[in-house]
Amino acid sequence: MTDFLHLMPYWAFALALGVTFAAGFVKGAVGFAMPLIMISGLSMFLEPQLAIAGIIFPIVLSNGLQVARYGWAEAKTAFAEYWRYILIVCVMIIIVAQFVTVIPNQTMYLILGLPVVVLTLIQLMGIKFHIPPQHRRKAEWGVGTLAGALGGLTGTWGPPTVLYLIALDTPKARQMLVQGVVYGLGSVSLLTGHLSSGVLNLTTAPFSVALLIPAFLGMQVGFKLSDRLDPVKFRKITLIVLLVAGANLVRRGLMG
Repeated sequence: MTDFLHLMPYWAFALALGVTFAAGFVKGAVGFAMPLIMISGLSMFLEPQLAIAGIIFPIVLSNGLQVARYGWAEAKTAFAEYWRYILIVCVMIIIVAQFVTVIPNQTMYLILGLPVVVLTLIQLMGIKFHIPPQHRRKAEWGVGTLAGALGGLTGTWGPPTVLYLIALDTPKARQMLVQGVVYGLGSVSLLTGHLSSGVLNLTTAPFSVALLIPAFLGMQVGFKLSDRLDPVKFRKITLIVLLVAGANLVRRGLMG
């Protein structure tokens, strides 16, 4: 079970536990950014492929908990309405995940960092898009393809999904439910894709399993403290931290 420790020094494993706890806390408190925080944080001191492997089981756990909070009946209605978007996201995650192992590390840092920078800037600047009803079908396939491709490469398909739902003028409560379903099924696709790609294997899987504990504890603390936090201010601080982390990944990709 501890064979993965030869892949990293003990201080790196301790930092990974801390990053995962922080990501779980944010997920529990405001319901977003766990993959972004984990991939940005872990990639600062771990090889990109190991960082991707590490986030997989915590993502499955967190999204399972998010769906369960709304109930399976509600989840089924959300799936029925957004099945095309969910389908293309899941398919693209599985397909694109197969290419992760052949991408050089420096290129991976850019692939990991650039979406973080762009997507956090869009959210910080409050940029909003609008999709007219007559163009919804095209948008489902287009945005779903982009989100799934990002998910397969980086483990995060949340921000494009959020921007897509906002562009459809989806009510806030409905947004959270649909996000839970998209993230939940997408996380299963990510697990499947990286079992096939070899990123998640007998050596790296125990590392990801070990991160389940801080992820769960962080989410529980986040759930309990969510009512005491100013969600707008906390979200903004989180996005700024992500922007800095993403910029650092881009720097590493460009400068080595």
